Amino acid sequence: MKTTIDIPDKLLREAIKHTGAKTKRDAVVTAVEEFNRRRRLEEMSERLHGACPGFMSQEDLRQMRKNRDWEPTR
Repeated sequence: MKTTIDIPDKLLREAIKHTGAKTKRDAVVTAVEEFNRRRRLEEMSERLHGACPGFMSQEDLRQMRKNRDWEPTR
């Protein structure tokens, strides 16, 4: 779909930098795809929240790490 829009230069430069895009179009398409992907994941997470009993919550995991003096490996 061909559309003309006014994107602030600073935002577009930042999108190009973060996406590694070679063109403005590629940067915008990549940014929109990523936005849509994150929204789909967010919606799925909200829909499934609490649907998997037995899985640890973020707070459970934090407490476990604190109690075991857990250190991440790199």
